Amino acid sequence: MKSDVQVAVIGGGVVGASVLYHLTKKGWKDVVLIERSELTSGSTWHAAGGFHTLNGDPNMAKLQSYTIDLYKEIEEISGQSTSFHLTGGMFLACTPERMEALKIMQSKERLLGIETELLDPKEAHRRLPIMDPDQFLGALYTPLHGHLDPSGTTHAYAKAARIAGAEVYLRNPVTDLTQRPDGTWDVVTKDGTIHADHVVNAGGLWAREVGRMAGLELPVLAMEHMYLLTEDMPEVAEINEATGQEVLHVIDPDGEIYMRQERGGMLMGTYERAGVPWSPKTTPWDFGHELLAPDLDRIAPSLEVGFAHFPAFQRAGIKQIINGPFTFAPDGNPLIGPVRGLRNYWCACGVMAGFSQGGGVGLALSNWMVDGDPGFDVWGMDVARFGDWTTMAYTNAKVRENYSRRFKITFPNEELPAARPLKTTPIYDRLKARNAVFGASYGLEVPLWFAAEGEEPVEKVTYYRSNAFERIKAECRSVREGVGLTETSSFAKYEVTGPDAESWLSQILANKMPKTGRMTLAPMLNHQGKLIGDFTVGKLAEDRFFVFGSGVAQHYHMRWFEQHMPAAGVSIRAHDLALCGLSLAGPKSRDVLAKLTDADVSNDGFKFMDFRKLDIGMVPVLAGRVSFTGDLGYEFWVKPEFQVRLFDLLLEAGAEFGMTLFGTRAMRSLSLEKAFGSWATEYRPIFGPFEANLSRFVDLTKNGFVGRDAALKEKQDGPEKRLVLFEVDVRDADVISNEPILHDGAIVGYVTSGGYAHHVDKSVALGYVPTALADNGNGFEIEVMGERRPASILPEPPFDPKGERMRG
Repeated sequence: MKSDVQVAVIGGGVVGASVLYHLTKKGWKDVVLIERSELTSGSTWHAAGGFHTLNGDPNMAKLQSYTIDLYKEIEEISGQSTSFHLTGGMFLACTPERMEALKIMQSKERLLGIETELLDPKEAHRRLPIMDPDQFLGALYTPLHGHLDPSGTTHAYAKAARIAGAEVYLRNPVTDLTQRPDGTWDVVTKDGTIHADHVVNAGGLWAREVGRMAGLELPVLAMEHMYLLTEDMPEVAEINEATGQEVLHVIDPDGEIYMRQERGGMLMGTYERAGVPWSPKTTPWDFGHELLAPDLDRIAPSLEVGFAHFPAFQRAGIKQIINGPFTFAPDGNPLIGPVRGLRNYWCACGVMAGFSQGGGVGLALSNWMVDGDPGFDVWGMDVARFGDWTTMAYTNAKVRENYSRRFKITFPNEELPAARPLKTTPIYDRLKARNAVFGASYGLEVPLWFAAEGEEPVEKVTYYRSNAFERIKAECRSVREGVGLTETSSFAKYEVTGPDAESWLSQILANKMPKTGRMTLAPMLNHQGKLIGDFTVGKLAEDRFFVFGSGVAQHYHMRWFEQHMPAAGVSIRAHDLALCGLSLAGPKSRDVLAKLTDADVSNDGFKFMDFRKLDIGMVPVLAGRVSFTGDLGYEFWVKPEFQVRLFDLLLEAGAEFGMTLFGTRAMRSLSLEKAFGSWATEYRPIFGPFEANLSRFVDLTKNGFVGRDAALKEKQDGPEKRLVLFEVDVRDADVISNEPILHDGAIVGYVTSGGYAHHVDKSVALGYVPTALADNGNGFEIEVMGERRPASILPEPPFDPKGERMRG
């Protein structure tokens, strides 16, 4: 066993083996995998082994497509069969809502270049004779569905890695991790200690334990999962003989089941609603190649539906019931990437769909480790998307909810209730008393919109315009015609101080820093010149700055800040709810503010993008003249003990001006009218600042800021694509995100975000198209609910294109 290595991968499941293989493929040969027992001894060996490309996030779907394409490669290198079966598959629908979901799925498959077919029940039955067509409304056929051998696939990864120089140490449990002062790790195992530059936690069922060795509590939980294997079925033999192919892979989400052929019989699995966590606090180290006791009563309701939908199962004998644990993160997506505050400690865990996503996880993580960047937009899998509020109890509640909803439709306007409310601001009860409908953002309750007095504050979930539509329109009207008040506590708030604060910020952000008492907008780029953040920076003093950004990215951005922090001269603090926010917006917002302060808040006295301390009544406030609505507006930041008082003062002063409360839905509608983008939609690490129309906030005259050379090259070469705003001719459903954008019938891009712009009465969509088409406003279509709808590029924002309202 080696004593010194570049990387020690802990865990010998399919994910750990994939990471090991991809590291060797990137050229790091001095890498080892350490497994406490045998390869596949956790969840991998008893997995059903299915794979597909479908995912709500097209960036993750691309990684799943890569995973499927990879299997031929590792077979050829290793000589080890993966038993790869590309059968094709069908998603079935029993309800009109599910048929709508299938149309959306079909659109997203088109973005990958995968052609699918929507089938009526008769055609679906012809292709899948074991189904009862009377139980269904239709189906979606997709070619990239299939299954493989979990054990053979894992061994193929490991053998291919060994051929490239990696080593695998079996029956050698890791018992401790100790970090040296230089950031490297001592990996203590049964057979001795390995000194590693990097450690990868691919512990699977033991990911929590491997995290705890480094003082980390990861938000993962194992759930019991059952599937059954039937005896040989004559119906299966008939299909094989008639078609010369296996039975299609089938997902019947309304029945909460999936199934595929297994030898001469069938495999049927279920994600039942009454899911049971396994070993919720600690995972026994001696658990291995063993199964849990089956509990047919728990999955009986799902099986009854399955047997009704597929009558052949009623005549089939059950050969075996498999019940084994699989790990999940709170949202069901993997946890990958570097861990904030733990140098050279990497996560590759919570990968429930290991045979759909394992290859993509290995590729992204190896890129990240070797090149400093995953090479893709992996925000949906980044371990940094969760903060310290994801306690064990929170994780338990959300994982159980996610498991029970595995096949349930989650509508775009749906807010899931588990583990809520958790984080609340001081004015939460006041907002609730005013009929706020809340959502959760980074664990925090945020007001989405406000129901009318006497109405139940509940939004009806739908793909179409909901009961919130008219209420949001009224909120937008209040802002545009008078004044509105909203809470902004969900924004991330950072305080940067020290004698070198300005030089550090100038080095890490792409724009020049503001003068004292002023604010500026500043993108943050990675070393490849791609967008990893967009911030508002306010300078309060020579050595004191406040930086405001996306709340959901707080952990993500703090990780980057800390990785680039000098040894001395500057410090940074994330305030989280130690600063709470309120915002006034609308043409009468200055009138409201003037009633509450002796300060000069005239247009000359408090200019657009000014930033200062201000007393509002008795409340000390940090105030900036800026608003994401694109209108005259102000943002106020206070310590939490003052927020209630400030809220009451503003409401009272605003009464004579007809001020109303508005939520985040109205805020987004108003910002869309200005073509403002947002983090994680328009501003993502796959787009450059010139593509994103942020060139005016990139100061290329500054030397040395992160990503400058790449940004300069983007400008010189010209951006390949450009962010544009479309007006879309829709019926009663607006775009959500990830809908294909077509030009002359060919897909040229996809929607990043959109919705209804209430003040200008337009359905709009933001998205990237090739630069050559960005000034050609016509000939576009956007696929909405499976229907191609005419769309045209708006040459300028439909509201106040010159920005006179913000500055007036």
